[in-house]
Amino acid sequence: MTEKNRPVVVRFAPSPTGYLHIGGARTAIFNWLYAKKHQGKFILRIEDTDAERSTEDSIQGILDVLEWLGLTWDEGPNFQSENIQTHLDAAETLIRSGHAYKCFCTKETIDAKREKARKAKQTYAYDRTCRTLTPEQVKEKEDQGQAFAVRLKVPDGEGAIRFEDAVYGSIEKKYADLDDFIIVRSNGKPLYILSNAVDDIHDQVTHIIRGQDGLANTPKQILLYQALGVPLPVFAHMSLTLDPQKTKISKRRHGEMVAVHFYREKGFLPWAFVNFLVLLGWATPDSQEIFSKKELVQAFDLGGISRANSVFNINQSDPRFFTDPKALNINSHYIRTLPVEALAGPVRAELEKTGLWSPSYDADKKEWFLSAIDLIRERFHVITDFSTLGRPWFSEDYSMDETALEKNLRAYPDMKTLLPELAHKLDSLDLYTEKTVEPILREMLKSSGLKPGVLINAMRTALTGQSKGPDFMATLIILGKDRVVRRLEAAPE
Repeated sequence: MTEKNRPVVVRFAPSPTGYLHIGGARTAIFNWLYAKKHQGKFILRIEDTDAERSTEDSIQGILDVLEWLGLTWDEGPNFQSENIQTHLDAAETLIRSGHAYKCFCTKETIDAKREKARKAKQTYAYDRTCRTLTPEQVKEKEDQGQAFAVRLKVPDGEGAIRFEDAVYGSIEKKYADLDDFIIVRSNGKPLYILSNAVDDIHDQVTHIIRGQDGLANTPKQILLYQALGVPLPVFAHMSLTLDPQKTKISKRRHGEMVAVHFYREKGFLPWAFVNFLVLLGWATPDSQEIFSKKELVQAFDLGGISRANSVFNINQSDPRFFTDPKALNINSHYIRTLPVEALAGPVRAELEKTGLWSPSYDADKKEWFLSAIDLIRERFHVITDFSTLGRPWFSEDYSMDETALEKNLRAYPDMKTLLPELAHKLDSLDLYTEKTVEPILREMLKSSGLKPGVLINAMRTALTGQSKGPDFMATLIILGKDRVVRRLEAAPE
C-alpha cells in the first residue's frame, strides 16, 4: 500500500545522452506542476550511469532548457553515477534477506537455452538454475573466480502483482509471466531498474509521473520496493506523444524538430511552449487552452491525463516553422497579449542576436521601441518575426517582396512621381501627427484620382517592402517623418 499523507516529492530523471526532446520536457512539466500544486518538492536527477553515451554538453543542454522553460527544481541536479555503491549495497541487502541470489549462468549458457526454446517454438524464460544453489555451492563458485549476476526472486505460485495506476487504473501482472530478473550484471554494474528504484526510495519520491513506456517495468520495480520493505509510490503513466504518422516521436527519426532548443531558437516564448506541451495528453473538464502560470498550477490534476496518445503535428513541409499549428497559435496569442514591457526583453535579445539592436532603444528611444513592438506584434507568430518581418522597423537594410512590388508599385507607373511628391509634402510639415498627415493623403487621393487602397498599398510596400502590416496611419507615425520621407523618395520602380 502507498503510505498516505507524506509530503509530495516528484522527480524528473533524464539521461544525458543527447538533447531534451518534447516528450522529456512534457514529463518534466507534469512533475513540476504536480509539485507546485501540492507545495511539494521537485527533484532533478541526471541518470548518467551510461558513461559511454552521457556527455557534459548534454547535461548542460538539459539544464539550460529546463531553466528556459522556467521549470526550477528544488533539489539537484543529483547524479545517479555518484550513488552506484548505494545501489550495490541494496543488492547485497536483498541477497542477505533472501529476496535475491547470485546467478553464475554464463551468457553462452543462457543463449544456448534461449536458442533451444526458439527451435521448440517456446517462449524462453530463465529456469532459475542458480536459485536453489546452497551457500556452500555459491562459495565454491566464488572461490573459483566465477563471475555472477544478481537476480531478484519473483514469488512462486499463481499470484500476481496488482497496482492502481493514476492514469490507466488497475494493472495486474502474473508472477508466472516474469523471470527472476537481473538487477546487477556479471561485470558488477547495477541495472537501471535497480538504480532507479533505489534512488527513488532514497529521495522519498511519493509520485512517479513518467511516460507510458515505463509501465512495463513497474511490476518489477514494485517487487523491488516490496523486497526492500518500503512503501510504494503512486504511479502515473503518461500517454505517448506521436508524430502525424502515429509513430512515437524520436530523436533518430525526427532530428532536432523534436528538440526543445529548436523551438527556443525558432522564437517561441518559454511559457507559451509550456502551455502548448501540457496540452499534449492533458486537459481540463472545460477544455481551457490558455493558462497563466498560476491558473495552470491550480488546474493541474493527474486525473486530467488522457489514456489516448497525443499527436505532435510536425509540419515538415513548412520551411519557416516546421511545427505544430497549435503551438504557433498559442505562441502568437502570447506575443499579442503579453504586456509590452514583458515582451521587450525577448525582442531585445532577438534584435541583439541579429545585429538590429540600437542602444538608443534603451535610452532616448525606449518609448518608441515599446510603441513599435506593440504595433507590429499583432500579426507575428514567433519572436524571430521581429527580426525578419519586423526588420524594416529596425533597419534600412530590408528586402522587398517581389509580388508586392509588382502588384502595388510597378502596376501603377504614376507612383514613381506621386510618391516622391507625397514625400515632399510630408517633409514640409512642422508637426508630424495623424491629424496633420491625413489631410495631405486626402488631397493626394483627390488630385490623383486613386482609390484609397491603391495608395495605401503602394505606400506600405515602399515603406516596408511588404503588402501587409499593422494599422496604416499608426505605421506612418511610428516609422517617423524622416524615414517615411526618405523611403517614399527612394521607392523602387
